Amino acid sequence: MPITIIHCWSAPRSRSTALLYSFEAREDCVALDEPLYRRWLLEKIGGGTGNYGISRPYAKPFLKGVAPSEDVDEGEAWRWEREKASFNERIFTAVSALIKSGKTDGGCIFLKQMAKFAHCFDFESNWESDRPGTDSWKDKCLKLAADNEVELKHKHILLVRDPVSVLGSWMGKSGDVHGNNPHPDEIGITQLLDVYSKVLGASMSREDGEEAVTVIDSDDLAADPRKSLQELCCVLGIGYSEAMLKWESGPHKCDGPWAKWWYQDVWESGGWVEDGINHPRTKKYRTVPPELMPALRMSIPAYDFLRTLTSSYKQRAITAPPSGKLFEDPRNEHVLVYVGTSACRGRIVPREMAAISPFDSSVQGGDATWEGIRVYNGRIFHLDHHLDRLFRSAKALGFENVHTRSEVTEAIFRVLAANGMRDGAHMRLTLTRGQKCTSSMNPLFNVYGTTLIILPEWKPTEGATTYDNTKGVSLITAGACRRSPPSTLDNKVHHNNMIQNILPKIQANLAGAADSIMLDVDGFVAETNATNLFLVRCDSRCRHHHDGVPVKDKNCCDGAVLVTPTADACLPGITRETVLLLAKELGIETEVRRVSLSEFYSADEVFTTGTMGELTPVTIIDGRVIGSSGVKKRGIVTDVLQKAYKEAIKLRLEWSTEIPPFS
Repeated sequence: MPITIIHCWSAPRSRSTALLYSFEAREDCVALDEPLYRRWLLEKIGGGTGNYGISRPYAKPFLKGVAPSEDVDEGEAWRWEREKASFNERIFTAVSALIKSGKTDGGCIFLKQMAKFAHCFDFESNWESDRPGTDSWKDKCLKLAADNEVELKHKHILLVRDPVSVLGSWMGKSGDVHGNNPHPDEIGITQLLDVYSKVLGASMSREDGEEAVTVIDSDDLAADPRKSLQELCCVLGIGYSEAMLKWESGPHKCDGPWAKWWYQDVWESGGWVEDGINHPRTKKYRTVPPELMPALRMSIPAYDFLRTLTSSYKQRAITAPPSGKLFEDPRNEHVLVYVGTSACRGRIVPREMAAISPFDSSVQGGDATWEGIRVYNGRIFHLDHHLDRLFRSAKALGFENVHTRSEVTEAIFRVLAANGMRDGAHMRLTLTRGQKCTSSMNPLFNVYGTTLIILPEWKPTEGATTYDNTKGVSLITAGACRRSPPSTLDNKVHHNNMIQNILPKIQANLAGAADSIMLDVDGFVAETNATNLFLVRCDSRCRHHHDGVPVKDKNCCDGAVLVTPTADACLPGITRETVLLLAKELGIETEVRRVSLSEFYSADEVFTTGTMGELTPVTIIDGRVIGSSGVKKRGIVTDVLQKAYKEAIKLRLEWSTEIPPFS
């Protein structure tokens, strides 16, 4: 028969008390209110040193275990007396009560614990840490459990909350109790991270495979109490009870003697409602006082990390991506990202913790330039070409205090090494104008230098985020959006103003096509919303092979002309440039000129080029099957160029940069 001992660690606010009352409302639960509080306060105040200004109006009677006269008169003296018992003794008493109750499922013990008390707790044994006289109660409890064939199962919960919400009420009504003390050791948010670390460390020697700690965001609990409590009970391995949603108003049997100083809001609430406990004071808009800013800055990183461990964060996706999976490659869930400014050395952080300032120019105005770069077989393909274009774009945009080329290259190597990426990877490299000191369009406020972001992912050339390079794809022609000429916005600058690409992509999605063909302002084809475009026009020699005759000789491309639009209204892509060079080496005639849409309709072959997906056959445009055979298939010239491109990746080492060895 198991008895589940639930250690709920939190910072001090009303929702931890509300959760205490939720469990107290269960028939099979003994609820204990901060059983380590007296020991902690004794160390902080009774010890006389290192108390960081911590004070309580009830400190003296609490530490003595003797009720003040007003509580004696009200029959509350037993609360003060109860607190003299050690943590281990109170666990023994609770276990004894559950055993005597005869519950067949054992029941549970819920302990409301403040994270700042954690140094008083031994996470290896799950009992109070070394203190004279406490081990005997621990031994008695373990013997009692063994004699009654009871298994004591310890579970740890972290109840976290946005530090702004916690600190916004710190100097309010409760400030009179703690003396408006803004010290982080008093507030106790950062200690939650220490609790997580200790629980995780203690669990590493366990072999039961259970989660070491469950993290709950109290805002989730407040928003949907029933669902949150059901999920929590499931994780704890105990049944859910509807009784957990409501409690009696006024003082509770489990309350510590300090309750009347702290718990008035929860006493008056009577239970959970949507958006919190049922009390109007819990919904106030509050200001964070300046004196709490140091504590806020310390607390936010701890909360940001712990929040990523909550079920709501893990299930935050509102819709499913095309593949049905958030991560086509499971390794991408834990990918590491590089973020840094030219003024400060960049950092490599997990993807969920990667962030840039809302004052960054890329956020304020899409003011950035970017490159997509591929990694093959321990080498970065065309790295020099990509960096050349990146820095040309940055110069054209007038960026100042820019990262150096060596700094960017070093950052690339660092983040690839951190992820162990040497093949099958793609990087999105973004260089922004940088962070502003105030919200403004004016670059004169960009005082911190450029921001560099490197997002590497495990990404195949054919997959959910790319294209089918064997069967091919279909395209449609974009409607309202046209590619801008240099007189409007020069597309030779690889900028981050991507709405002109995104709207045609939405149009393609709605039509069930892979991408949209974008025309220039005169109606000529420019490119697709994501790639450059090529068509193949054949004479009778080349068309002979298109009509089904097997390809047996190297002259299968004789009579073929490879045509691509000029770069007046499109980005002159690096893969586009590579294909033109390979075609020349293969003896395929090329033309770079203005191309009309009808020429693409009537072409013998069409394909797209881009770093992400390499060369992709196009089999349908606006419902028209490409080629004379009327069959959707990859063309002969496309196939030859695809193979030549793959060979170049492997053999043309002068086109790529070797990645240094990883240690």
